[in-house]
Amino acid sequence: MHDESRRIEERVQRLHDQRIKTAVYAATVPFEVEAWQAPGEPVPFEEAAAAPYEPFTMGTPWGPPWGTTWFRMRGRVPEEWAGRRVEAVIDLGFVGDWPGNQAEALVHLTDGTPLKAVNPLNQYVAIANPARGGETVDYLVEAASNPDILADDFSRPTPLGDKLTAGDKPLYTFRSADIAILDEEVWHLDLDVQVLRELMLELGEHDPRRHEIAHALDRAMDLLDLDDVSGSAAAVREALKPALSKPAHASAHTISGVGHAHIDSAWLWPIRETKRKTSRTFSNVTSLADEYDDFIFACSQAQQYEWVRDNYPKVWARIQESVKNGQWAPVGGMWVESDGNLPGGEAVARQFIHGKRFFMDHFGIETKGVWLPDSFGYNAAYPQIAKLAGNEWFLTQKISWNQTNKFPHHTFWWEGIDGTRIFTHFPPVDTYNARFSGAEMSRAVRNYQEKGGASRSLAPFGWGDGGGGPTREIMERARRLADLEGSAKVVVEHPDEFFDKAREEYPDAPVWVGELYLELHRATYTSQARTKQGNRRSEHLLREAELWATTAALHAPGYTYPYEKLDRLWKTVLLHQFHDILPGSSIAWVHREAEAEYARVARELHALTAEAVAALGAGDTRVFNTSPYDRAEVVRTADGTPVYVEVPASGSAPLTATAPPRPVTVDGRVLDNGLVRVEVAENGTLSSVRDLRAGREVLAEPGNLLRLHTDLPNYWDAWDIDKHYKNRYTDLLDASSVTVVEQDPLVGAIRVSRSFGKGSTITQTITVRAGSPRIDIETDIDWHETEKILKAAFPVDIRAPHSSAEIQFGHIQRPTHTNTSWESARFEVSGHRWVHLAEPGYGVAVINDSTYGHDVSRTVREDGGTTTTVRLSLVRAPRIPDPEADQGRHRFTYALLPGASVEDAVAEGYSLNLPLRVADAAGAPEPVVTAEGQGITVEAVKLADDASGDVVVRLYESRGGRATGTLRTGFPLAGARITDLLERPLEDAEITDGAVAVALRPFQILTLRLRRA
Repeated sequence: MHDESRRIEERVQRLHDQRIKTAVYAATVPFEVEAWQAPGEPVPFEEAAAAPYEPFTMGTPWGPPWGTTWFRMRGRVPEEWAGRRVEAVIDLGFVGDWPGNQAEALVHLTDGTPLKAVNPLNQYVAIANPARGGETVDYLVEAASNPDILADDFSRPTPLGDKLTAGDKPLYTFRSADIAILDEEVWHLDLDVQVLRELMLELGEHDPRRHEIAHALDRAMDLLDLDDVSGSAAAVREALKPALSKPAHASAHTISGVGHAHIDSAWLWPIRETKRKTSRTFSNVTSLADEYDDFIFACSQAQQYEWVRDNYPKVWARIQESVKNGQWAPVGGMWVESDGNLPGGEAVARQFIHGKRFFMDHFGIETKGVWLPDSFGYNAAYPQIAKLAGNEWFLTQKISWNQTNKFPHHTFWWEGIDGTRIFTHFPPVDTYNARFSGAEMSRAVRNYQEKGGASRSLAPFGWGDGGGGPTREIMERARRLADLEGSAKVVVEHPDEFFDKAREEYPDAPVWVGELYLELHRATYTSQARTKQGNRRSEHLLREAELWATTAALHAPGYTYPYEKLDRLWKTVLLHQFHDILPGSSIAWVHREAEAEYARVARELHALTAEAVAALGAGDTRVFNTSPYDRAEVVRTADGTPVYVEVPASGSAPLTATAPPRPVTVDGRVLDNGLVRVEVAENGTLSSVRDLRAGREVLAEPGNLLRLHTDLPNYWDAWDIDKHYKNRYTDLLDASSVTVVEQDPLVGAIRVSRSFGKGSTITQTITVRAGSPRIDIETDIDWHETEKILKAAFPVDIRAPHSSAEIQFGHIQRPTHTNTSWESARFEVSGHRWVHLAEPGYGVAVINDSTYGHDVSRTVREDGGTTTTVRLSLVRAPRIPDPEADQGRHRFTYALLPGASVEDAVAEGYSLNLPLRVADAAGAPEPVVTAEGQGITVEAVKLADDASGDVVVRLYESRGGRATGTLRTGFPLAGARITDLLERPLEDAEITDGAVAVALRPFQILTLRLRRA
């Protein structure tokens, strides 16, 4: 037989694209359209309905950036269309085919009922099936003119990312608004041809099935009447039936399709627009559920549900009905799909606590899995945190974006730092926006790593990133692919069902131990430094407010614990941990608002803490220590006078001076407190740091070396830092001044000032205090660079085989060598409050109060010694998507801690991030709880969420070894229970001599619920 493949493929493509697809709508009549431009921010429906509308002509430009235009559309179904399927079809002037980053609209009835959204891939609104001739149609359409921030493929900065800089020039030209007949036979033919043609193109050249489909399509096209596509469509479909009805092979891979609409809670649009996106997408989804009984939609992010509940009650009612019918599946159990690395341990716990509670309270459903398809790597504490929140499975997609190494599994057990394992799946379709195209189906099968061990995978289907969701076309594809020879089989089902089947089929799946590191988007540890600082400060202020509010509730008559305020503030912080806000990858508008929100949160939390402390009564000035470790350090009085004090963990003490072990001396540029001696060079670097206790020099080369690198990644400016950034740099060695600014027996400080680059300045105050080996470097930067990254290096004279970096509820060790491509790819990593380096017998920690990104490298010197260097990433200057990212003022502190164990690093990390608070208060209430036993670290102290008055304490083992000890209470104890994260009892805790016995495995998290006598 002669090879006719090319002729057939080209013929089918042209007939499909130019004749069949264009005949899907058999006839149209235009709407009569009027418009009203809402001034400023979006307005409620009632205000828009009462507004004065003016005639609007198709082909007219509309929509300033971030504007809202309301359109009134009126029309009538022609009499002769009676009995047909009639729809409204609207084209706002869409650009490209991504629903989430351009014009989109929500269509309402005139009584305010939302019907459905329109976007470039979902332009219809059902009117009637069958229609009545003469039926009138009257809509009010809320159209958002959101700018296309991704125009030109992120190739250049744009001012469109903030309404303050976007201008007012109309962005779109309205193309059409019609009432139309959907020719169902042609529409189904369109999908028949698409599915078969795409399958054919994915099959091998020597696969008989490919040629069988090709000739079936060729013969069917012979039956297509080009002058009457509608009239001949049924015959063409009949000719294709045999090709579409052949069943899949018995061993065919099974894909569990789950409807999905990834809606970034903020990204290339502000939070206010996400609130509208949820209403648009969820209206589409509930409409689709009405049309397809077999449709199931999985939706995460309790925050988005709450927005719909509060702003779109009619959409909320439809969601509740869909949940009741089993077509809508709340998943994920988190307040938002947060970043996977940067939120603190307690914040990740609260993501689950608030998220799962919302779904239980409003739907009576406890979610079973973690749904995080798009975060930029996942910390190694997740398995334990997830399991303690009642989860059984974990799903993500993002690791498939790895730049260097292909992850070896799609279905596996993920083991965290404490040994907890959770069943985990990465969809091999490699997208969370699947549409069941032939290429996707083929890729899923070809890509699946577990062949021979398992035979099923999951595919989230529907348009996403900015919403949109599944469409009827995708559902029709799924139906055709349910059992089709040559293809994987598709079944639409709840993700819990998939995970149950996958776990049953593959119980001995392989194990991956440790973090899920994304070999991409490494700059998200550093971009938008003020946003990250706001998060860090908020987490610690929340801890402080809860501790002292609990103290006041226990000891101050008449004090009322601020449940509602703390709940609201936690939710604000959790929202801003979303995986495009906290990582710094959103537009300027998002980060401008985030900084304002963090400032508001800080004001409210300071006020709550002050109220709690004041409730203890007026009296002497006291020092309050929120840290879980005893502290002996210098604190300043209201007039700035330094005082050396000793304060118990989670307790308070009078502001009474205690003599330090040794005073601080300042001799030229040398600071000495008897524990460390620090020499500052003329150029402002640390020329020497000598640990006087150990009798050794800490630095192998000058420390606190500031290095300015050129930082232009290949793509995704705010997200990525590519390895070549290391090749071009300038060391900042020209200090304009090096000056002693404090010389006191308790404090010695030297200030170093520099100017560099495009008018940037940096002032650093290097401080040594009595009684502490910690060397603080308070930093004030006025930053005006572009496409640069500033790092601070500490090359220490230690041969460290690995670095240890704090993560949630513990720390992770990473090799300092680059033996394999996996280690080499970790050239930029994340950590929380500290990084620790050690050789047997000696260690050093670098501590920070708001920095996450860093790198660690190791070299061998000519003298045979080893230099291990930690470099903190301080600030970046990407220009996309925010052209002014990180510009302006930054203030933060980092510190060098010589002679440090891991336990020292943990304690000093808390101390730097939880400054001692000085306030007037009467009496000295006992700390709410005191942990006795090395490695037992208290992370949170609060009252139980059910307002029972019970005290809830969350603690963990922080050193990486076993820990035994007790938890003593500052109140009469009647009973104690171990609970899950949601404070539900698991078992009774042992009480001995009035204290709770504690025994922890390495990095174990333990939540205790303490009943007061």
